[in-house]
Amino acid sequence: MDFTVKTDQGKYDLTAGVKVIGSDVLVAIYGGEKPHIGAVAMAQPRPGLRDPGITKSTASVFCFLSHKEDGLVKAASESISSRFNTNVVVTAGIHWDDLSEEGIKKVMANAELLVEMINSELEVCLKK
Repeated sequence: MDFTVKTDQGKYDLTAGVKVIGSDVLVAIYGGEKPHIGAVAMAQPRPGLRDPGITKSTASVFCFLSHKEDGLVKAASESISSRFNTNVVVTAGIHWDDLSEEGIKKVMANAELLVEMINSELEVCLKK
C-alpha cells in the first residue's frame, strides 16, 4: 500500500510518500526548492521504561554532512513506530535558500502537521 500526503499551508509546504511494506513503514519527506535525502532514521518499538505497558520507540539517525533534518526524521519515525508498534524508516530532505528563523519555524510546524496526516492515513490503511 502506497500513499502521498502534503501540507497545504500556503508556504513551506512538505510532501511525504509513504509505503507500507508488510507491517513496516517507509516514509520519504521532502520539500522546498531542492528536495533531497539529508537524513535517515530507523525506529523500532519497545516497551516504555517507566511503564512497560506503554509502547515507546527508539530511533537511530544517519545524517549527511551539513544537513539538519536529523531531528525531524527522529521525531517522525518514533511517532509512527510507537503508535503502530512497527519498524519505521523515515528519510527527509528539505531546502529553501535563505530560510529565515520564522521560515524554519513554519517548516517545523508543517513537519508536525505532516506526521499527523501520515498517522491518520496509516490508521485507516493498517486496519484493512
